[in-house]
Amino acid sequence: MVRVSDVSQTSTQREIRDETAARKALTFFKVMAFIVGVGLLVLVVEMVLEYATSMSGDQNPLKWWPQPHGFIYMVYLVATANLGFKVGWSLPRMVGVMLAGCVPFLSFWVERRVAAEVEGRLAAH
Repeated sequence: MVRVSDVSQTSTQREIRDETAARKALTFFKVMAFIVGVGLLVLVVEMVLEYATSMSGDQNPLKWWPQPHGFIYMVYLVATANLGFKVGWSLPRMVGVMLAGCVPFLSFWVERRVAAEVEGRLAAH
């Protein structure tokens, strides 16, 4: 089982070999984490409109959003894996960060923690 605490573990990570590639991967991850976080909030609004207010079909102005959000989330998964491979994360850590994109507001918190940790490692490199 993947725990949120896996997101902050640094003891089992290998050394960053390509600092430039890791910085680019971190920037891509940060952008995608923000986009997915906002997109997830829009998805929550869409679901509230769909199920809580019974605005179904053409009545729901956000009925088109779930499919683009799914595509954006897949790009977030790629960004997370890309960063994870560049900075030497374990598979459970990568999966934990990926799952953070499924919980409203959690992607923002995890992005800040991940960015601070990776930036610290890059500064020490």
